[in-house]
Amino acid sequence: MYQALWQALPGPVPVKLILLIALLVAVFLLLMEVVFPWVATLMPYNDVSV
Repeated sequence: MYQALWQALPGPVPVKLILLIALLVAVFLLLMEVVFPWVATLMPYNDVSV
């Protein structure tokens, strides 16, 4: 799978590395800003009563 991603990126190796880092940062930010907060609202540990 990683080989297919590496082959799909255009350009020489330095350009591929920059694109790969930008892609990883974008996925990380998407997870932190959208996916994880949405999933946190569905978790049962939010309904705590002491």
